[in-house]
Amino acid sequence: MYLDKNTEREIVKGLQEGNRQAWLRLYEAYAETVWKNIARLMGNDSAAVADIVQETFLAAAHSARNFDSNRGSLWVWLWAIANRQVALYYRKQKPDTVLAQSRRWWTSLDGEKLDWIDAKRDAPPDILQSRELATLVRYALSELSPEYQTLLLAKYVDSQPVDRIAQQMSCSPVAVRSKLARARKAFQKAFKKIIRSAPGAQEVSL
Repeated sequence: MYLDKNTEREIVKGLQEGNRQAWLRLYEAYAETVWKNIARLMGNDSAAVADIVQETFLAAAHSARNFDSNRGSLWVWLWAIANRQVALYYRKQKPDTVLAQSRRWWTSLDGEKLDWIDAKRDAPPDILQSRELATLVRYALSELSPEYQTLLLAKYVDSQPVDRIAQQMSCSPVAVRSKLARARKAFQKAFKKIIRSAPGAQEVSL
């Protein structure tokens, strides 16, 4: 997912000039990462993931000439587009039904759910790998800005070091650490809000 600054500048210049080669370089650099991150938000629906990836790059192609590097890196721009496409997809589905099922699952975990949130010990694999938890996490992430999503996925899913994230986000490591702290708090707040509305939900300290 990482592009050095010179390569990114070349691609940006090409995109702004409508250069097809620049577009291909962008796709080659980020297609796999876009796919992986969308799949993390979507679960195992490969057909839906494929559709959203396609819509993301189509939308990016339409707006590529207007890319402004002062507003962030290519990845931040592209992931913001992907995030909008995921949101559009879910608006067409029945999100309330899926979310209600996941909330009911959450309340059935009893003490195990608190262990997972408080990170006192590793949660059972069937909890961490469950579709219901993925749904709750996805909804919590959807409440965050694309920048916070990018940071959390890079750090806690891809296990990227802070220095590399800083290069990708075009900011300093100190700024990344500060943003990560705010992103974690924002995620915790969003997750807490979602599970509080579950029937029989208990107060959870995040």
